[in-house]
Amino acid sequence: MSELEKLRKKIDEIDEQIVTMFNERAKVVIGVGEIKKKDKTAPPIYAPDREQAVLAKVRGYNKGPLPDRTLMAIYREMMSGSFFLERPLRIAYLGPDGSFSHTAAMMKFGQSVEYEPQTDIRGVFDEINHERCDLGIVPIENSIAGGVIETLDELIETPIHVCAELRMAIHHNLLAKCRLEEITTIYSKPEVFTQCRQWLSSTLPNITTISSASTAEAAHQVGNKPGIAAIGSKLAAEIYDLQIVCENIEDVRNNVTRFFVIGREPARPSGNDKTAIVFNTAHKVGALVDVLHSFQNNSVNLTNIESRPSRTREMEYYFFMECQGHQSHENVLAALKDARRHCLQLSVLGSYPEVSEVF
Repeated sequence: MSELEKLRKKIDEIDEQIVTMFNERAKVVIGVGEIKKKDKTAPPIYAPDREQAVLAKVRGYNKGPLPDRTLMAIYREMMSGSFFLERPLRIAYLGPDGSFSHTAAMMKFGQSVEYEPQTDIRGVFDEINHERCDLGIVPIENSIAGGVIETLDELIETPIHVCAELRMAIHHNLLAKCRLEEITTIYSKPEVFTQCRQWLSSTLPNITTISSASTAEAAHQVGNKPGIAAIGSKLAAEIYDLQIVCENIEDVRNNVTRFFVIGREPARPSGNDKTAIVFNTAHKVGALVDVLHSFQNNSVNLTNIESRPSRTREMEYYFFMECQGHQSHENVLAALKDARRHCLQLSVLGSYPEVSEVF
């Protein structure tokens, strides 16, 4: 037996051990599921605090040479299988298939859950409210374009819990079934054309661009039409059987979209959390400053604040804000109590583990 054959035989033996241990772990997961069915106080199937704890331990166990990123992907997929063993989760997302929200959902929840595409962001919230889906994933902000208005408005008006967040790098790819020099027309969202303006003007200066409702819809429109291309995700290329003619054609390389995972159950403290709130202030001079001082005086760091006009009252504004800490923490509780004195309304949207990892 050659040295190469010996090493491959060793790999096969290790693979057998790995699969055996994965299934031993799965048997324990089934036991956890049985306990949860009997205990009404047990955490839900998707527990963000437990997810963070498991991934942190895996990173701590890792001594190389595999990078943490590889192990994180393996364990996220294994968690997806664990959800399936307890009860298949249904995840709503902004569709259609192949959208960036679809990509984010699959990165977060893996292959073993059920996905339900929605035509708009409100549809995602409705699926959760009417208990047709367990969880939803919605974009909340983009590093270039800022806050996502539709999501902010639904968070203000819908009784829902934000229970997790994730960040995903947005890469635009030219998708087609022909060569670059044969392309005459490109479909995509108007915002995407803006984000790829420099590349398009230098590479395809005379191209015709046509707006689509989404990058996934643009990929679907390509079909087998000669000379037609789309700008979209790699997942869209896979789903709609297109070739990736050019990768990463966006002008700004650090384009990141942050997503919220929303559900009906609040998330427990993980030890490194953020809390999202929405409020509107009393009609008095300095009311907003007083709210901000409530957090400053209780040593609560604010990470984000945006304003949105009320859709029901003229010249009235709501403020969406995020701060560090879980809503159950003493200093956050004190800040919220004091802030309410200066607000007409203040609602906690949810607390969730803070993440810095970018998919």
